This record gives sequence, C-alpha cells and structure tokens, in this order.
Amino acid sequence: MPVEMHTLGEGFTWKTQDRERDIATAGRGWQKAVELIRDPSFDLVILDEINIATKYEYIPVATIVDELAGKREMLHVVLTGRNAAPEIIEMADLVSEMKVIKHPYGHGIKPQRGVEF
Repeated sequence: MPVEMHTLGEGFTWKTQDRERDIATAGRGWQKAVELIRDPSFDLVILDEINIATKYEYIPVATIVDELAGKREMLHVVLTGRNAAPEIIEMADLVSEMKVIKHPYGHGIKPQRGVEF
C-alpha cells in the first residue's frame, strides 16, 4: 500500500511574528487536504496538527466541519493536535487524548525532523 506525505507547514507557528503568513500557509495546507479528501484513490487522510490551526483561527472550524460532513462514507480522516473544537469532537467517530509519560524534550532533546515535524 503506497503512502504519500505532504509537508505543508512551516514549523511551530505559535512562535511566529507573521500571523498573515501563517494563515496563508495553513490555507494552502487545507486546500491540499481538501484535494486528498476528495480523491477517491485515498482511504485514509491524516491531517497532523490541524486542531492547532483551528485553535489559532488559521482555518475556520466551520470550513473543516463542512468538508468532513460531505466526505465519502468509508474515507477515514484523522485530525491530530490538542484543543480540538467542540464541533469537531461532536462529529468525530473516535476521540482520544494522549498523556505524556516520558518524552525526549524532558531530556533536552530538541524536535527532530521527520519525528516532531
């Protein structure tokens, strides 16, 4: 089963000084997500950290909810990140919360390309 990965963000946006650029970047990422969601050749689309984009209002929650409401029945879409909007939680089939037991950050290991971003 082939896997496609698309890196469309620019890193940790809460450290930004250019909100408009972050909104534009998130918008481009969302457009790619919509393309993949609507492509019948995919059975699974993972939108990593998209909940952060809604928390910071880079992408309107209603935009995501509207798109997901119209998705194919057996297309699985996974949205990750903290602080999922109540509207997204309500429509989800599965919601989980992770709790850190041990993390490399605690040992001074910086974020690693291909792991955290």
